[in-house]
Amino acid sequence: MDASTTTSHGSAQTPDRTLRGNLGAVSVTFMVIAAAAPLTVVGGLVPIGYLVGNGIGFPVMFLVATVILLLFSVGLTAMSRYLPRAGSFFVFTTHGLGRTPGLATAYLALVCYTTVQIAVFSYLGATISSSVVLLGGPDIPWWLLTLITVAIVGALGYRRIELSSRVLVVVLIAEIGIVVLLGIVILVTGGADGVTYRSFLLENVLSGAPALGLMFAIASFIGFESTVVYRDEVRMPERTIPRATYASAIVIGVFYAFAAWAVVVGVGEGAIIDEAAADPTTLIARVTEQYLGPVGAIAVAVLFLGSMFAAVLSLHNVLTRYHHAMANARALPHAVGAVHARHGSPHVASIVQVSTTGIAVAVLALLGFAPENIFAWFAGIGTLAIVILMAVTCLAVIVYFARTRRLRSPWHTVIAPALGLIGLTVSAALIAMNFPLLVSDVDAEGNPAWGPVSITLVAVVVLAPVIGLVQAAVMRATRPDAYARIMQRFDENA
Repeated sequence: MDASTTTSHGSAQTPDRTLRGNLGAVSVTFMVIAAAAPLTVVGGLVPIGYLVGNGIGFPVMFLVATVILLLFSVGLTAMSRYLPRAGSFFVFTTHGLGRTPGLATAYLALVCYTTVQIAVFSYLGATISSSVVLLGGPDIPWWLLTLITVAIVGALGYRRIELSSRVLVVVLIAEIGIVVLLGIVILVTGGADGVTYRSFLLENVLSGAPALGLMFAIASFIGFESTVVYRDEVRMPERTIPRATYASAIVIGVFYAFAAWAVVVGVGEGAIIDEAAADPTTLIARVTEQYLGPVGAIAVAVLFLGSMFAAVLSLHNVLTRYHHAMANARALPHAVGAVHARHGSPHVASIVQVSTTGIAVAVLALLGFAPENIFAWFAGIGTLAIVILMAVTCLAVIVYFARTRRLRSPWHTVIAPALGLIGLTVSAALIAMNFPLLVSDVDAEGNPAWGPVSITLVAVVVLAPVIGLVQAAVMRATRPDAYARIMQRFDENA
């Protein structure tokens, strides 16, 4: 997010509100991949993709999603070169579509990342709790363990960004490594019925419900787009940000496709649906134990926890930079945009973010919500919101370059963003139409159906940008100078 603000006399930047860091392309790539929680996706979402998506053709949906998101990335990285400070959905939309749509986007982004983070935090606490019980330990309340992890994440987020990046790199290498090892062993041993490639045949890709398969594949990429928020904290941002963005999308997509295909080979094409249906939550553990033995199964269980921790830490870093940028635009209290004198981090935003997350978890626990419900509901909000945000950003890119003419390449300014906009709009429509399935809202017979839960969660997605629209109207009416200077806090030439 942005690292600049204005003084009370104008648009001059104040150094004490500028984020600082020394990240390279590899560090940024690993940080944003961590937000997608690769092992968590392979262990939790991929089995669902087999069941309700397109069966053995589901691995290809990750490649389709990769193409859509690469098209989105073309416009994103092209426009980021013309924004002198860190970017975000907020900043891109403000420069492309205007201040009012920008504020609406900012609040939708806050809701998006906050709900996903709360979802993963809750699931992490519940998983740690059940793991302790399985090992013969006491039954510790899930919410207590969740609050402890929130505090740890807050401590890491308070400090210099390089500390978080080192933690994320170690965890991510381990979780990707174990899945790649599993895949290699499966292929070397021939799997259940020999190595086959029928998952990539068009007839299987189009079988079942490919639209639902694409929906779950898109949902697996949450966080990859956050490379631009670290612009102020990287070396040579003009090179680092594009490289990290493209690398993140490609690595995530290829990894998911390989892992999903390897599991199909390991279980067998004829048995994968039945095995996934038996217990989708333990499918990856069962396959790992079969091919890597008990030690491998234990490693996966431990790294599964590490994957979720890496995800919440990465999401925390993104959220604090959103808070920082909005504070510098006066959309949030000015103090939230302060930067630590020694760490160069948005330390006040970090405190605010973990405090709100901790309060939300405590309230949900007091209300008696189960962590599995919190995970499904809040992740559903985030999934729908992120696709809408990316689609709006594609539109902002097209409008920005059409108005400014700062780049003449049709591919970067029109063609790729327009194709990305089409793909993301279709994906958003699929998610909206199948939202009850995504959030596990069922009728009396156990079938996905619209009900109070689904309607309430969609209402959150709708109302979040309304808050921004109202704030923009109030600012324009009561503080027109502040409203007019919103973009100046990101680009003094705006």
